[in-house]
Amino acid sequence: MPPQDMEPATAAHPRPARRRHVGLLVTVGGVLLLTIWLAAALPGAAQAGGLGALLVSGWAAVACAGAARRHPASLRRFWTLLAATMGLAALGQAFGAVRRLTGDELPYTPLVAAVFTAGIVTGTAALLFVPTAPRGRVGRARILLDGVIVGLALVPVGWVLVFHDLAAADLADPVHTLGLLYPVLDLVQLTVLVAVVGTTRPRWRPMTALAGSLAARVLADTAYVALLARGEYAAGHLVDLCWSVSYLLIVVATRYPAPPPRADPEDTADAPLPPWWQVALPYLPVGGAIVAVVLARQPTGQTPHLVFVCMMALLAALAVRQGLAATQNLRLVARLRTLAYTDQLTGLPNRLMFTRRLRRALRAEGPVAVLMLDLDGFKQVNDRFGHAAGDSLLTSLAARMREAVAGDGVIARLGGDEFAVLVDARSVPPERLAERLLDALQPSDGEEHAGVHPSASIGIAEYGPQHTSHTDLLRDADIAMYAAKAAGKSAYRVCTPELREAAVSRAELIADLRRAVDEGQLHLEFHPIVDLATGAVRSAEALVRWRHPRLGLLSPARFLPLAEETGLIVQIDRWVIHEACRAAAAWRDRPAEATVAVNIAAAHLRRPDLIATVTAATAAAGLAPRTLTLELTESALIDGSEAVLERLRQLRELGIRIAIDDFGTGYSSLSYLHRIPATELKIDRSFVARLDLDDDRAYATVEMVTRLAGAFDLSVVAEGVETERQHDAVAAIGCVHGQGYRYGRPGGLMQLNLARIR
Repeated sequence: MPPQDMEPATAAHPRPARRRHVGLLVTVGGVLLLTIWLAAALPGAAQAGGLGALLVSGWAAVACAGAARRHPASLRRFWTLLAATMGLAALGQAFGAVRRLTGDELPYTPLVAAVFTAGIVTGTAALLFVPTAPRGRVGRARILLDGVIVGLALVPVGWVLVFHDLAAADLADPVHTLGLLYPVLDLVQLTVLVAVVGTTRPRWRPMTALAGSLAARVLADTAYVALLARGEYAAGHLVDLCWSVSYLLIVVATRYPAPPPRADPEDTADAPLPPWWQVALPYLPVGGAIVAVVLARQPTGQTPHLVFVCMMALLAALAVRQGLAATQNLRLVARLRTLAYTDQLTGLPNRLMFTRRLRRALRAEGPVAVLMLDLDGFKQVNDRFGHAAGDSLLTSLAARMREAVAGDGVIARLGGDEFAVLVDARSVPPERLAERLLDALQPSDGEEHAGVHPSASIGIAEYGPQHTSHTDLLRDADIAMYAAKAAGKSAYRVCTPELREAAVSRAELIADLRRAVDEGQLHLEFHPIVDLATGAVRSAEALVRWRHPRLGLLSPARFLPLAEETGLIVQIDRWVIHEACRAAAAWRDRPAEATVAVNIAAAHLRRPDLIATVTAATAAAGLAPRTLTLELTESALIDGSEAVLERLRQLRELGIRIAIDDFGTGYSSLSYLHRIPATELKIDRSFVARLDLDDDRAYATVEMVTRLAGAFDLSVVAEGVETERQHDAVAAIGCVHGQGYRYGRPGGLMQLNLARIR
């Protein structure tokens, strides 16, 4: 019976499938009958063996032709060549059967030999078109050479083991000698099959049947040669059964379905490396061949003619194989060089190539400048439209910049949305080239309306005595680029000594900030929040300060942006939360409803361990969760995902209060207020400051926010109240709480005046 995963008969084609099943069963039955006949040496065994091989090979040719029609076009050539191979085998068996009927015990003639040899050629060609075989001519030629090398290397081995009795068999006829080479040709095919299948998983099942078919042929041809050399072969021998079994396995192979479509040949990143034995396969028998040549020498010291010819052919095949390998290696080296020095997305030189060219230009000691470009707002393109759209935009912009640079420099993509241009200052002033690049990046009408076209910030650094290496030049270009970005983007800046000094100071400040928490240089001050009706202090906002050992007391505006930029803000936030909770727990005479407020950075808000940090801080201080308020800016909440909103809901369930800081300056929408589980709004100080100017719009804004908060059952804090007039205005509007210098400056929590502030 056919294997379970063979192609089933479908309702659409029941009759052809049924015929294939019946044909296979009849063929199997015939081979079993032939086995009994030959084993029992019944009369007519010679004719039965030839006729059986003829019928099975003929049916195999028909089955392969049917598979060529059923399978997809990618497999049609394979099955067609295999059908031709079986057809030639059937033709050769027919010639042999006719010769046996005439009483010829050794029916091989030049015609029969030519037919079988042609079948071996077509069979080998078929193996080169299986799904796992290389698709290029060079790869197929390499595999074919591997098979030829293995086959030729086994000729001396076969001579020592089998062929040394040829003289006794008196087989000097060249046709018969070719017949003795059939095992070698079979091994060539078997080697090609092993090479094309390799370690592919899952393996296409017909390849297993084909391997069995070739193994049966190797066994048959080898046994035939051995018997023939000893003069023991006679037609009808049991070895004749192996050819029929070989053809039967071809019929079995046609019963399996087509393999799934092959992956893109270019997608080889995850392809496993071939095992060592597969790489060494064509060379393993060569050592045995060398030993066999020594053993095959005749008493006269001469090497048998057949062995000598095969060894010469083996050397030629090895030379061609090595030449082919050298050619492939050169192509591979060229490909690897391209991959190593080229950005795969844009086709521009990459960072490695740019660095090499920059160092070469500096060694030439010519006037050299570097332009560093960073695309402004590119992250928003990826966030809004996806990385595929971002890649497409990068490719388009790279083409524009390459055209703008033209022959005046070398542009490279350093990574992400960062590019660099190497300029020979003698050909064009760097500033003019920067202007050309900015003009090239100007969006067209369609791009501008789509809102997906970023601008660029460009930094320029010219090589001078202050630069000791190419890294110094790149550093200065980077410094100037950040200065251009800080100046409003879509601009260029030239690196100056002042910019360089500021950058060095900034780097030193970042390094000092990394040590500030561990060395206890940070401390908290608390700014009171008062009840506008009574003047009593009802809460306090924790504000972090840095006692720098060299620069003195630094305000948050001096170091918190650096902390956010470097990721240190999360560590600072954790320290502030713990210190604020500890101080609030020690706040004597604190009213029961009083709270302590802590600002939370956007980066910390996105971390899943925020809840654990807050609960650990309140638990360690013995502070009730309702006593802690987390202040979040609107800009931090804009990027809030569902995970962030769920995190805020969990905090509210624990009793932690949520305040929206600087309300009115960010993403203020009703849907936004519905989603955020806030308990408090803090009106931004910019609106409160304009109340001194009799600004009706500012007054209306504060009043609107106050009413909106009441509608959402949120308390309101007016920030930045500094004058009596501002105090009276926010109180008249209906704000419940106020915060600002009007009520006191930040200081220690223990020193807050809990008495009424008037």
